[in-house]
Amino acid sequence: MIPGVASDFSNDWLWVSLIKAVLIVVFLLTSVLFAIWFERKVVARMQVRPGPNWHGPFGLLQSLADAMKLLLKEDVNVTRADRIVYLLAPMISVFCALLVFAVIPFGPEVTIPFTDFTTPAQLTDFPVAVLYVLACASMGVYGIVLGGWSSGSTYPLLGAVRSTAQVISYELAMGLSLVSVFIMAGSMSTSQIVASQTSIWWFLPLLPAFVVYVISMIGETNRLPFDLPEAEGELVSGYMTEYSSMKFAWFFLAEYINMLNVSAVATTLFLGGWRAPWPLSAVNDGMFNTGWWPVLWFLAKLWLVMFVFVWVRGTLLRLRYDQFMSFGWKVLIPVALVWVVVLSVFQYLGLAGVTRTQLITGVAVAAVVVIGLLWLWPDRRAKTADGAGPPADARRPAGDFDAFADGFPVPPLPGQALPPSPRARRHVMQAADVPGASAAPDPAVDRSEETR
Repeated sequence: MIPGVASDFSNDWLWVSLIKAVLIVVFLLTSVLFAIWFERKVVARMQVRPGPNWHGPFGLLQSLADAMKLLLKEDVNVTRADRIVYLLAPMISVFCALLVFAVIPFGPEVTIPFTDFTTPAQLTDFPVAVLYVLACASMGVYGIVLGGWSSGSTYPLLGAVRSTAQVISYELAMGLSLVSVFIMAGSMSTSQIVASQTSIWWFLPLLPAFVVYVISMIGETNRLPFDLPEAEGELVSGYMTEYSSMKFAWFFLAEYINMLNVSAVATTLFLGGWRAPWPLSAVNDGMFNTGWWPVLWFLAKLWLVMFVFVWVRGTLLRLRYDQFMSFGWKVLIPVALVWVVVLSVFQYLGLAGVTRTQLITGVAVAAVVVIGLLWLWPDRRAKTADGAGPPADARRPAGDFDAFADGFPVPPLPGQALPPSPRARRHVMQAADVPGASAAPDPAVDRSEETR
């Protein structure tokens, strides 16, 4: 038995590990096919339309039809691409995505039907398994970066650069959110973390860290509203623009496997892993936490988190890139860092003998002080006589506004007005020359006064 690991792999021979690895790959591939159908069906229901309903019952074979279409499409290679890296990039993404589930526990020890053989429902585990997960996620971005760079085109390169900055930013927040789980569980082994959630799931006492993780995992997997590396409105298709046929399918496959990966990590570290929800966990001395039942609870929680991905995609709009980076560096990382410091102080005070009542009282007093300081903090803007805030002319200059002053067109802000266009000036002059004629409205004329 490995020290610091709850599962016992001493009975797992090489052939057992090979069978588990094959089963994990099959599970991921079939889950991706189902996830594509699931996403289309849920988004269609949110948008009041039928969704896939032609291939197979309820459209269940639509994903298989899409896979066959990509398999049979013409495979086009870009002439200016770096051929070796161009072909290797999608394989790197898929390979790194397939590695994560090696340390995810589907359940406790299970007995194989019709035999007496008992083995953990997990491929392997070790004391730093969560660091291994983060390392695989970090290496996966190399596929995106190399794919965008090797394509020899502008838009894929911009998507690759965006992806680099995005993964660095949001993986920092994700790693900090997981530190609080390490503090509470006292281990980085996935099976040990699941074992530490016997009495309470960590998402309840570590709710701020859980919220930061959920937001970070959406940014980490390049999903809406954080799909900036493949933003269709700006970069055509981002780093995948020059890929077609099965090479495009590899990137597509890696994206959905990564969604399953981060959902499985959220389930394992915050949602109790394979443990049954509360009233079922108390039935018959934990009967539903033994045998093959835990696999069902793990899959139910996994697809609950996958539903969050689809829900967010069907609800929110894509952020601007500056908003996205500011949110990661100025909100998520500071919040996660402050939460780790606060949790560490609480753990130290608990070990020093401070009671829970004293801790709650101290937190309440600190919260009141912070709210009071924020309430009394002076406003940086100068107030007018009626206290309504600074006038518009104090915030930004009024009058004519040159939209091309900085080298690119920008819309006028409140209090500013575009100069009349030459066409509008010509219409005014023609109306003045011809008695009784009226100037036709021109769409280029600024109508900010009407909209205000």
